[in-house]
Amino acid sequence: MTTTTAPAALAPRQDRSAPWLLIAVAVVLTLFIVVVPLIYIFWRALSEGWGIFVQNILAPDTLHAIWLTSVVAVITLPVNLAIGTSAAWLIARFSFPGRKALLTLIELPFSISPIIAGVCYLLLYGRQGLLGPVLAAGDVTILFALPGIVMVTLFVTSPFVAREILPLMQAQGSEQEQAALTLGASGWQIFRRVTLPNIRWALLYGAVLATARAVGEFGAVSVVSGAIRGQTNTLPLQIELLFNDLNTVGAFAAASTLTLIALVVLILKTVLEGRTA
Repeated sequence: MTTTTAPAALAPRQDRSAPWLLIAVAVVLTLFIVVVPLIYIFWRALSEGWGIFVQNILAPDTLHAIWLTSVVAVITLPVNLAIGTSAAWLIARFSFPGRKALLTLIELPFSISPIIAGVCYLLLYGRQGLLGPVLAAGDVTILFALPGIVMVTLFVTSPFVAREILPLMQAQGSEQEQAALTLGASGWQIFRRVTLPNIRWALLYGAVLATARAVGEFGAVSVVSGAIRGQTNTLPLQIELLFNDLNTVGAFAAASTLTLIALVVLILKTVLEGRTA
């Protein structure tokens, strides 16, 4: 008795057009959602000529907004690096009461709207807030000034470094650090020569993400800054102010600056993704 096999024509065949169709859809969506808006930003910024573009960028209020945004990013970055690295190291290497609570606390800024966070800071540190009278008695100004902007920016950017480092530290384990401790290395030597080299790319990746969020943060900063022209306006707030003043070319010029920063961050992110992998 012989067995017969199904003809090759009746065998299931893979649809080779499906991957190309998905790629085409992805490319089209990327063009309309990302590329076209980027081109439009620069086109509107330069629509009245290079001279007007430079004039808008060099306007005192816009220059101050760029400066303030840079200062906030520079202040928050080392703080995020220190807090994120410490928290990740503590969670990955030790078991202690409240460990899960600390992990939840790190994730908290991702689950709270930045505007809600700004309102909480306002109700806490404002003149009519819980700590307002105490701060006023000591002549300490937090809201509608640089300290308030830095604090809310730290709140919204604090999870990025820890989230990038923690999975890597948990995957690597602590064998190398324990070996170094057995050989007589101090805690600082272990961190500098063993821990830090193993997490350096993830650390830089988290720093890039935190900096990008600090530069582009709008919601929380808009609540606590007061949007004082030429004083507490960061670059995203300055863009909104220029739009409200019907200075669309100036707004797009400022937006192009923010876009260039975002593109630089995107390139760094892509490079560090490969290094981290």
